[in-house]
Amino acid sequence: MLLAVLAVVGLALVTACSDADEGSTGGATDTTTAAGAAPGQEAAEVALEEERTVIDVRTPEEYADGHVADARLIDVQDPSFDDAIAELPTDVEYVVYCRTGNRSAAAAERMREAGLEVLDGGGLPDMVDAGWPSTAG
Repeated sequence: MLLAVLAVVGLALVTACSDADEGSTGGATDTTTAAGAAPGQEAAEVALEEERTVIDVRTPEEYADGHVADARLIDVQDPSFDDAIAELPTDVEYVVYCRTGNRSAAAAERMREAGLEVLDGGGLPDMVDAGWPSTAG
């Protein structure tokens, strides 16, 4: 398992600056995480196996266009994001995603700073490719 995580981190380092995300916050380009997990399909697969709670950090309009089934919407660009994550239970493991992975990386970092256990699932295509069911709003 440790070897798989290290391989995923290595892959993330190679691809960290690809796929810019319109509307990303803070210009985050380093997509590796403090916990050693990497965004994208590999992290989304791990999150699916672990049955993590899904949080969509896109805008309400993006969410309405389609999202992972049962995902909770908490827009990372909304000024109330930090208040919303402060209300989340700390005994639950989460996975976050956005459109391409930039906003989810920023959201995952902020959630970790708030004491939450979170994986960055990358973008919606990564989540769907990993096997998460999706639905239209």
